[in-house]
Amino acid sequence: MAHSVLPFLADETAPSRNAALARSMSPELRQACEDSDFLSDYVMSLPLSEIGMPEYYADPPRSLGGMETPNLIYPTQEGLFTHIYPDPNGARHHYICVEPIVGIDINKLLARIEERLTVYAEQIGRIEDKDEKRELILNLIDRFCTTRPASPDERRSNQIRVTERELRAVRYQILRDKIGLGVLQPLLLDPFIEDISCSGVGHIFIEHKIFGSVQSSIVFKTHEEVDDFAVSLGEWIKSPVTVRSPLVDAVLPDGSRINIVYGREISKRGSNFTIRRFGGKPLSILELISFGSCNYMIASYLSFMLEEHLNMFVVGATASGKTTLLNALNTFIKPDAKIVTIEDTPEVVVPHHNWVQETTRQGSGDNKGSDVGMFELLKAALRQRPDRIIVGEIRSVEAVVAFQAMQTGHGVISTFHAASVEKLIQRLTGDPINIPKTYIDNLNLAVIQSAVRLTNGKSARRILSVNEIIGYDPTSNSFSFLEAFRWNPETDVFEFPGYMNSYLLENVIAVKRGIPPRKRRQIYDEVKQRARIFEKLHKEKGVTDFYDFFKVLAEARKQGLF
Repeated sequence: MAHSVLPFLADETAPSRNAALARSMSPELRQACEDSDFLSDYVMSLPLSEIGMPEYYADPPRSLGGMETPNLIYPTQEGLFTHIYPDPNGARHHYICVEPIVGIDINKLLARIEERLTVYAEQIGRIEDKDEKRELILNLIDRFCTTRPASPDERRSNQIRVTERELRAVRYQILRDKIGLGVLQPLLLDPFIEDISCSGVGHIFIEHKIFGSVQSSIVFKTHEEVDDFAVSLGEWIKSPVTVRSPLVDAVLPDGSRINIVYGREISKRGSNFTIRRFGGKPLSILELISFGSCNYMIASYLSFMLEEHLNMFVVGATASGKTTLLNALNTFIKPDAKIVTIEDTPEVVVPHHNWVQETTRQGSGDNKGSDVGMFELLKAALRQRPDRIIVGEIRSVEAVVAFQAMQTGHGVISTFHAASVEKLIQRLTGDPINIPKTYIDNLNLAVIQSAVRLTNGKSARRILSVNEIIGYDPTSNSFSFLEAFRWNPETDVFEFPGYMNSYLLENVIAVKRGIPPRKRRQIYDEVKQRARIFEKLHKEKGVTDFYDFFKVLAEARKQGLF
C-alpha cells in the first residue's frame, strides 16, 4: 500500500500554544479550523517558525501561480483540504492532502474493524450501487463501534470503544478505500488537478492548474507496493492487469482517463499509472481570454466561422489545451444545431440540447470482434443528419471519413496532433491517413494552440495562430494559407494580419451573410462590433460561466442581435 509522508516533522509544542496560534491565523483560516477539527490539528502540527502561517483561500485564483514560495490551504470536495507546502530548495512544491486521518493513529482500530467486516465481505461485494454499499458499510461500522464510555454492565461488550474523532477517521478511511480509489481519492476530489502520475517507486506527481508540477505526499516505497496498487486499480475499474495483459486504458466513473502499465518486464522502473482528469464544466472562451489564451477579436472572428458551419481543426501538442479550447468554442455553434460528438474518451462538452454523444468500444479476449472504432462511428454519424460532427481527436484513417463529411456539407470540428499548419498538411496527406491533396481546402481553419513560456518565466497556453486554408495548386504542388491572427511572444499580444485581408471573412462569411460584393469589407466592422459586445459582457456584465455565456448568445440570436 502507499504511504503518506509529510515533508516536515510535526511540531510537538504546538498544542500548548493553540490560543496564541489561533490569533495569528487569518479570519478565514480560523473559521475553517473551527469547522474542521482535523484541519485544526494539521495546522497546529506545522513547523510555523520555518514556513509561517498558511494563507486560506476558499477559491484560489490563478494569479497565485506566480508565487515563489506558496504556503496556502484551500478546500476541495467532501470536506477535505489541500495544503500547497513550499519547497525551500525551489524544485517542486509539495501537495498535501489534509484528510480526517491526518495526525491520528487508527491502524490498530482499522485492523479490528476490518477483521469484523470480513464476515460481511460477500454481502458487501454483491452490492453494485455505491450509495447502498456506503450505507451498509457505515451501518456495520456503527454496529461494531461505540463512542459511549463503558458502564459496569457493558464491560464484556464486543463493541469497540472509540472517540468521536477516531470514529470519523475510521469511517472516512474505510469508505475511501472500499468505495473510492484509496489514497488517490482525495486527488480526484480536487478540481484544480489536471494529471496524476506514478512513475514507479517514489512519490506520486501532480499537474496542478495553478501551481504546475507538484510532488504529492503519497509515496510507494517498494516495487511490490506499486504492483499491488496497479492490480487493485485494474480490479476497481473492472479492467484487470496481469503479466499477460499488462496494459490498460480505461475511463473512471467521473470521466477521467487512466492508463496502467504493469510489471518490470515492459517498464524498467516497474508498474506505473497515469490519470488524466476529466475537466468537469468547461472553461468559457471569456475565461480563456482572461487567462490570456486569446483575445476578444479572435473570439469574435471564430464565432462567425463556427456559426456559418465552417470546418476547423484545433492543432497542437499533447497538453497544449486543444480540447479546452475546442469546448470553449462550442458555445458559438447555433443553439438549434444537432451535434454528434465522437471520441475514444468522453471529453468534449457541448451546451446544446440536441447532442448525440458517441464513444468507441474496445473488445477484449474472445470479444475482440466487437470493437467499434472512430471510423465506424463517423460513418454512422453521416446517417444521423447532424449539423455538426465533433471528433475528439483525429489520428488515422477516420480522417478520410471526416473529409468526406466536409465535402457533403457536414460541418466538422476536431483536434489534431501537429505543431504547425505545414506539419498538419504533411500528416494529413502522408501515410497512414493519405487524404488527397485536392481535398485539403475542405478544411477551412487550423487554429494552432500551444503551451508556452512567457518572458516573465511563467508557463501559459496561447493560440499561436489562426490560419485560413485557401487551397492546393497542383502545378506547383503547394498549399496556400493565410495567417489571420498570430501571437507575438515578445509582447504577449495577438496581432491581426488578416485585417482587411481575410479570404474567409470577405469571400465566405460576407457572402453567407448577404453582404454585396462592393461592401464586403463591412464584415470587419461586424467582427469588431461583436468583439466589443463580448468584452462588455465579460467586463461590465460579469458573464464568465460556460453555460451562462451560451444562454446569452442564444438569446442574442433570438432577438436578431447576432
